[in-house]
Amino acid sequence: MDKVTALRISLLHPSVRAEMAKIINECNKRLTGRSQVRISQGLRTDAEQTALYSIGRTTAGRKVTNAKAGQSIHNYGFAVDIVLIIDGKTASWDTKADWDADGIADWTECVQVFKQNGWTWGGDWTTFKDMPHFEKKGLTWRLLSTKKRDKENYVIL
Repeated sequence: MDKVTALRISLLHPSVRAEMAKIINECNKRLTGRSQVRISQGLRTDAEQTALYSIGRTTAGRKVTNAKAGQSIHNYGFAVDIVLIIDGKTASWDTKADWDADGIADWTECVQVFKQNGWTWGGDWTTFKDMPHFEKKGLTWRLLSTKKRDKENYVIL
């Protein structure tokens, strides 16, 4: 696991940090070739969410999210976006590439690991596919937004 991913895991909700480290390590173990998983986004502040929501609405670009601040599981530390890092330097979101030549796309191998560990994949969504996105199954922003927060500002489950 690279330092960027380890740092982003350390900012997730404390209840999923160890689980996420395990998932990333399992993914990397399966990817025996040139790719490794990096978390490109984990916990997201309300300001970061607002900035993303504005893309394609009030700022230039194609819409990247339908979630306003507080409406993303990222805002509570229960979601991650991933990217594959090829040869330790190049970011790839290619969901079809088989960098380890084992007959299964590397992205698919990661999706399998996340799902086996109880995470939902944004690529399965029907209305807004979000291929890099994974979130803890069973949690919704509506539920999380009703919870009190601890002294470090994480929701109390």
